Amino acid sequence: MYMHLNDFSSLANFTAIDFETANGKLSSICQVGLVRVEQGVIVKELELLVQPPGNEYHWGNSRVHGITKKHTADAPDFAAIWPQLKPYISGQHVVAHNASFDCTSLKHTLEYYKLPKVKFKQHCTVEIYKRKLSLLCDQYNIELIHHNALSDAKACAQLFMMHLEGKSAAMIREMELLHPVKQPQQA
Repeated sequence: MYMHLNDFSSLANFTAIDFETANGKLSSICQVGLVRVEQGVIVKELELLVQPPGNEYHWGNSRVHGITKKHTADAPDFAAIWPQLKPYISGQHVVAHNASFDCTSLKHTLEYYKLPKVKFKQHCTVEIYKRKLSLLCDQYNIELIHHNALSDAKACAQLFMMHLEGKSAAMIREMELLHPVKQPQQA
């Protein structure tokens, strides 16, 4: 039996985030994708280019997301955009696909800019589904422009809503049949 998102009080209101980084430093956020969901409905989408510290990029990161120092040369730094993001993160349920990366990037970036830490409840769709975002989106017909921060955040929001509606257990069973996780060989 599926539950409607209105049956969930606080979890039906959450923020999905995704950060792309310019280089190997977790404080090098160069693109932000944010999706606010209230009672199961997307009410806010935000996509921002951000100038990372020193506008320094590693070619490997740029190869993944396509963002270069030319794209962010005139973009604001994270401290300038934080006031737009903070109300959707501070004290909220925050969801990401690989939340350990995105939430750690946020914490490192706040520290870099000497901005106060914020508290939030972290949720991770990788921990729920145990699969890559692109594979899940292909399987469940979720639109995805992979490594575009807003697109990744929207896909993550859709997956989390499906989880809240009670669909994830069946999805996980189906994915295990179609795309089993390889177990390490025992010696």
